[in-house]
Amino acid sequence: RGFKVLPKRWIVERTFGWLSKYRRMSKDYETSIESSTAMIHIAMTRLMLKRAARF
Repeated sequence: RGFKVLPKRWIVERTFGWLSKYRRMSKDYETSIESSTAMIHIAMTRLMLKRAARF
């Protein structure tokens, strides 16, 4: 009863926030699940490479 914080929910919300910065990921432009999954992989790979380059 009442408000309870869901465990790990903030990780999912943060990841969605990162993905929404990419224009192609802001709306559902992809017609197939495979191409949508590939775009998510590309966006997250770019994000991780960008962060790894800082260190």
